[in-house]
Amino acid sequence: MFAHRYRYLFIVILSIYTLVNTLLCEVYYFFKIPISWYHALLTITGITFIIWEGNRLLEPVIRKLVRADKHRIRFVIYFFIAGGLVGAIATIFMVSLTGLVLLDFPLRENIQPFKLNLIYATLANLFLHLLNTIFLYFHNYKIQWMEAEELRRISSQAQLQLIKNQVNPHFLFNNLNVLSSMVIRDNPDANHFIEEFSKVYRYILSNQESELVLLKSELEVIEPYIFLLNKRFSKGLEVDINIEDCYKEQYIIPVALQMLIENAIKHNVVSIARPLTIRIYVTGDSFLTVSNNFQPKKSVEPSTQIGLQNISKRYNLVNGSNIRINKTRDHFEISIPLLVVN
Repeated sequence: MFAHRYRYLFIVILSIYTLVNTLLCEVYYFFKIPISWYHALLTITGITFIIWEGNRLLEPVIRKLVRADKHRIRFVIYFFIAGGLVGAIATIFMVSLTGLVLLDFPLRENIQPFKLNLIYATLANLFLHLLNTIFLYFHNYKIQWMEAEELRRISSQAQLQLIKNQVNPHFLFNNLNVLSSMVIRDNPDANHFIEEFSKVYRYILSNQESELVLLKSELEVIEPYIFLLNKRFSKGLEVDINIEDCYKEQYIIPVALQMLIENAIKHNVVSIARPLTIRIYVTGDSFLTVSNNFQPKKSVEPSTQIGLQNISKRYNLVNGSNIRINKTRDHFEISIPLLVVN
């Protein structure tokens, strides 16, 4: 607020408003202060100007010192105290300029004007800081609302892309081909395949509006998802999940694990001759890691750039955390943070 482009207009309006109220209440007559209205206006305007501009210059300094993004209450308190000191300095300067220099008052006759103007400076500083706090609150609220909207948009985009991945020839048609080879009357394998296939879709649709899901829930749907992949790739794919129970009550973003497995399959050779091994585990610092042996395809289908970027951006919007990517000659791994929700 203190850096508002119309701040000088606001300073003039506040000063005139204060002078009018002072004259109407006959403050100078009551305290027997022989001062003209234009000298009074000069003093009030000078104090208001110094307070406003002083706060404008102090705000970025104090914001940096106390890290206002993490300690908002401390920032407000420190900023108000610093503004009060600026107000006291402004009062001493302007009362001395008007009383001692322009009006040639004796020093003792400046004591009462100093007290009155110090009261004004304190109230003006309090008023401006209240407005600034309200302004900051609504500004932060607007930012959080925009981030929430962006998160919902990205989550919807991820869910839509995942559904598209499921219904494109690389998933749906392959699964239907597998299914068609098993569809014989009273074939239990075909029934099992259909049941697992429906579980995956049911999970995607039921969590498409969620920002976070329990890791336990994500792992429950990964089992049927891996079943479908094993039917497709047979012994060409091996998925090893080793996660302790204590981590399963923590949270991740929906379908992130599924997207990471899909990413590994998309960019690597998967065959019986060259099997792809995917390991899923949690590191000591609570990062869920998906690791695979690195055997890139010679030609990869055009990427939509929505997978890893989408996961990274959603985590950044949820709590400001980042994903980790570690690539060596033989291995590729991606780690996403597990979140604790109070």
